[in-house]
Amino acid sequence: MQKITPFLWFDNQAEEAMNFYTSLFKNSEIGDVARYGEAGPGPAGSIVTATFKLAGLEVTALNGGPHFKFTPATSFFVICETEEEIDTLWDNLSEGGQALMELAAYPFSEKFGWVEDRFGLSWQLNLVGQPQKIMPFLLFVGDQGGKAEEAMNFYTSLFDNSSINRLERYGPGSEEIEGTVVHAVFSLFGQEFMAMDSAGAHAFSFTEAVSFMVHCQSQAEVDELWQQLSADKEAEQCGWLKDKYGVSWQIIPDILMELMGDPDPEKSKRVTEAMLQMKKIDIAALKQAYEG
Repeated sequence: MQKITPFLWFDNQAEEAMNFYTSLFKNSEIGDVARYGEAGPGPAGSIVTATFKLAGLEVTALNGGPHFKFTPATSFFVICETEEEIDTLWDNLSEGGQALMELAAYPFSEKFGWVEDRFGLSWQLNLVGQPQKIMPFLLFVGDQGGKAEEAMNFYTSLFDNSSINRLERYGPGSEEIEGTVVHAVFSLFGQEFMAMDSAGAHAFSFTEAVSFMVHCQSQAEVDELWQQLSADKEAEQCGWLKDKYGVSWQIIPDILMELMGDPDPEKSKRVTEAMLQMKKIDIAALKQAYEG
């Protein structure tokens, strides 16, 4: 099972987006889907949450309302194998969206483009002649600019089977700050992520629209990660937290999903109501609510 799942917050477009994305990428499929009932709060029959795979990467989508918007601070970096593949992805993802960097040749790539799709989610497409792969990409800007290496060292210290795999720095004469990260790949639980610094003026930052759900096996694991990661008490709610770099995480024990998905609607309702009162998830309290 994938230990860390990118989690996408939509207003009411989760199903449309999921169907669109899974139609574009290889090795993609729709998994579990939970829908609102007659009691809401979303429209009856519309998606609450849904899991799906894109090029083998598991992603979760939520219809959570209009509270958060995607920004280019968090994007998906897509390795493309052929020119036909990258052109097709670009044509589809850019339809109804906007190019942030046009699909073209650059000093660092034979063919690369950065696009914000019709839902506001950002994608970086890079032709490298290797099988299709997708990695979450963190862009450290504004007050967080220059902190990519520090953040990677922090994250890799927290999670097992983690490492910084590749790191390139800006050199002298760059428009960016010398020594900061121009490109890096790091692994958490063996799962690859990418990071970059940019000191330029950017009118965006990390938001809760993209968070990273960590699947935990025990209360001890939840407690440890919560203590290490949470840096904003105001952002703590229902297993969500925000770290010192502004990146949002969800520290979720697997038993929460199991109990909330119980076929007995009364048990499921009690667990959900208990969870909504929590900041850090308390497994014992969830079980107590489940038993009534």
